[in-house]
Amino acid sequence: MPQPKINLNEFANGAFAERVNIALNEVYANIADKNTDPTKKRKVTITMSLSADEERDLALVDIGVKTVLTPARTIGSKIIIDVDSDGKAVGQELKSGSPGQMMISDGGEIVNDVGMPIEEESAVPNEDNVIDLRSNRSAKA
Repeated sequence: MPQPKINLNEFANGAFAERVNIALNEVYANIADKNTDPTKKRKVTITMSLSADEERDLALVDIGVKTVLTPARTIGSKIIIDVDSDGKAVGQELKSGSPGQMMISDGGEIVNDVGMPIEEESAVPNEDNVIDLRSNRSAKA
């Protein structure tokens, strides 16, 4: 007598196939997520645990379906570290390309390297602090 086959689409009133399809949809969404590495492997693991009764004429089946997805890629940034007036270490995200560099905000305002507005007086050098390099030229010129 040939071994009867179990239709996995109908097994457990269709719950087996439904769980597998849910897991596959999670994998598809993870692959489509642009924040994940597309080359990393994802897994769908199906486990079926069978335990028989004392008469060995009936088996209870537990079905488990789990996924192993790829985590989102890490995100990089830079933090400027300094010391406040109390000597306590503090940090703030660097918004410009390099520490100390001013930039123009999206709103057209001049801001410092961490995106804070700069007072106009400090943004434009004071004429008293301007060094005239021409005055240091030798008399031969």
